[in-house]
Parts: sequence; C-alpha cells; structure tokens
Amino acid sequence: MSFNSHKLLQKQKKNILELWMKNQLADEGLREDLISNEDLRGQSEELISSLVNNLTSNDMEDLDGENWNPVIEILGGIAITRARQGFSPRETGRFVFSLKDALLATLQKEIADSKTLFEESNKISRVMDNLSIITFETFIKGREEVILRQTDEIAEISTPVIRVWDGILALPIIGTLDSSRTQIVMENLLQEIVETGSSIAILDISGVPAVDSLVAQHLIKTVSATRLMGAECIISGIRPEIAQTVVHLGIDLSNIITKASLATALAYAFKVLRLEVKRTTLSKN
Repeated sequence: MSFNSHKLLQKQKKNILELWMKNQLADEGLREDLISNEDLRGQSEELISSLVNNLTSNDMEDLDGENWNPVIEILGGIAITRARQGFSPRETGRFVFSLKDALLATLQKEIADSKTLFEESNKISRVMDNLSIITFETFIKGREEVILRQTDEIAEISTPVIRVWDGILALPIIGTLDSSRTQIVMENLLQEIVETGSSIAILDISGVPAVDSLVAQHLIKTVSATRLMGAECIISGIRPEIAQTVVHLGIDLSNIITKASLATALAYAFKVLRLEVKRTTLSKN
C-alpha cells in the first residue's frame, strides 16, 4: 500500500472507528447479551489502531511477517473470547466483515481517482479476507477447546460415585459406555474405594440404553479392577432386554453378581455386610 493511502487511513482512523461502530450497533444480530457496547467499542478501537499501524507493509498479502503479529494476536484473542462466550461463527465473521466495509467506504469517500480507488480497495480487501480466514481458524480452535472441556465436564457429572452407606458405594452410569468413559468410571470408583475403604461397589446400568459385547467387556474390566482393590462389585439395572442381549451374544457374566434394580443390589449389599434395616413406627405421645 502506498504511503499516502496509509496516511489517509491513519488520519481517518477515528472516523473509521465511528463508522464501524455504527455498522455493528445497527446490526440486528448484535449480541448485547454476550458483550456490552463498551467492551465492543474497546475491542474495535484496539483492533483498528493496530491494523492501521500495520498497513505500511509493502507485501500486503503476506501476513506471516512479524509486523502483523500484533494484529493477529488481537484478532486471535477476540476470536477465542467470542468462542468461549457463545458467539456463532457468523456473528464473529460479521465483526471482521463490518470493519472491511468501513475501510472500503472510507477509501471510496476520500479517493477521487477511480483507478487508485480500485487498486487500494483490492489491497484492503485481500488483507481483510486473509484476516477473516485467520479469525475463523482461531474461532474454530476455541470452539473445539470449549467442546472438549464440556465433554470432560459432562463425563465427570455423568459418572458420580455415591456413598450410599458405610462401606457401600454406588455408581449410576447414564448413556453409552465407551472406552474413554470406562476409564473415567474406573478411576473415579477406585479412587473412592481407597478414600472410603468401602468393600462393596454397585454399578447401576439402568441408564445405559443398550449393552453389546463391547459394553459388556468394559463392565467386566471395571469389575476386575474393583476386585483387585479388595472390593466386591455388583451390577444392577439388568433389564429383561439387556439380559436377552447378553445371553444372545454369549457373554459370560456368571462370575459377576447381577441384580435387576439398585434397590435389590443395595439389599444384597446389606446382607453381605450383615446389616439389617427395619421399618419403625413412630409412637404418638
């Protein structure tokens, strides 16, 4: 970009910012629930200042140079923040595209010669298009990080180990039991066995939609790991359709204690520990 064009945009920086803010605030998709107008203006002002300062580069299509690092870092930070805040890709894209519109509108207003306007507009368009690609790539990485974190959090929530009685733990499993969840189940269960000194663990699979040979193998591994820790493991929630599937697949669960419900498994655990639960009648005095 020529020196005069850079000076022009530097001189018009304030007007560009105001036009850009006007475009953003007029957008029907503005997410005021996710970002305040004050924060939006702060982001916009920081980005436009850094961008105008870097438009002096002769090679406008190569954004790998160190002089572009500040702009890319600011855009990356904005993209990551918006990904975490819940903005959509389209909403994040409009943030950058509206800046491009403001820059082009400023050039159109200030440059009278049509040939010069065409050349400088093309340069600005290429810069902004490349910056848009960088923004989307960073946004996608941010969304992937959010999804992975949420997946881990959901896995932790969906595999809670409950101390239902002294010496008795229960772990209700909800959803599909795959290899990664089996690892979490075993780690949580074994850790709780160590911390509580429990001798019986109940795996309740009432919330597991289906049991195939792979799920059964995961359950067997969990039972084996529990036994190695010196605790007995009971599998409850064996519905009729699951029992039929297990038999049909030829899966051998004969060496594992299974019960139809969590209540019957708990009753069995009481019996093993020689505990007796009685119903009492409150006296009326």
